[in-house]
Amino acid sequence: MKRLETFGEQETLELGRRLGRQAKPGEIYCLNGDLGTGKTVFTKGFAEGLGIREPVVSPTFTILQIYEDGRLPLYHFDVYRLSDEEELEEIGCEEYFYGDGVCLIEWAELFPDVIPSQAYTIHLEKNPERGFDYRCITITGPEDREANTHDSNRN
Repeated sequence: MKRLETFGEQETLELGRRLGRQAKPGEIYCLNGDLGTGKTVFTKGFAEGLGIREPVVSPTFTILQIYEDGRLPLYHFDVYRLSDEEELEEIGCEEYFYGDGVCLIEWAELFPDVIPSQAYTIHLEKNPERGFDYRCITITGPEDREANTHDSNRN
């Protein structure tokens, strides 16, 4: 698990950009956090890191936005408006989860049973005491969850 801090939109964008440069085919990133924590800003940076040049917008009403002009396709989901797992499955999420591109899923915590276990979780949170633009960003990978499972099995 990594815990990072950003102190402005540009820093959050740059963090996304760095992770996008490192992304590999088949990876899934779940973006969790309250409204206004920077999920879409992070995604814009991630897309830039993949070499995507077209404008990135949150797919709040379309649920899925596909970007194919980078070094890998980016499948950007926003599942906030879905009411159940079946709606996500009807979109054909598994085709994207196990495809050749990278998935970013905003509000993934709403449907944990659909998200593959190898997904990364990126949690963005504000702390008004640290400033309006402050964000604490926690990145958890599948290896972190596996370690926690092994630790809890020992008890």
